[in-house]
Amino acid sequence: MSLVPRSPLLLAGLLAGAGVAHLAAPKPFDATVPRVLPGSPRTWTYASAAVEFALAAGVALPRTRRTAALATAAFFVGVFPANVQMAVDWRHRPAPLRAAAIGRLPLQVPLVLWARNVAGNATRP
Repeated sequence: MSLVPRSPLLLAGLLAGAGVAHLAAPKPFDATVPRVLPGSPRTWTYASAAVEFALAAGVALPRTRRTAALATAAFFVGVFPANVQMAVDWRHRPAPLRAAAIGRLPLQVPLVLWARNVAGNATRP
């Protein structure tokens, strides 16, 4: 299997894995939900998991891949404030944790580009 066909499946796996993580250990994700959002952080954590599962399924299926990959790129942009919130909240944690929180911020860029690339390489129905 070449890299191009594998790439959407890897992206789908990443999304599904993130969804599982949100459900299996929601507490750390609850803490990253920006406080300006209404409602319970746990609700947002579970909603994020549901979206990640839906996006994973959409990216995995060739028929919906293009649309789902574009939605995934938008999702990665949309969760950026949670990563910023984490970096702010973790500014007084030990250096390795602080570095991990700050290091996540620029990683959103390659994720967005990856999703856009998957969308661009998808066959149109």
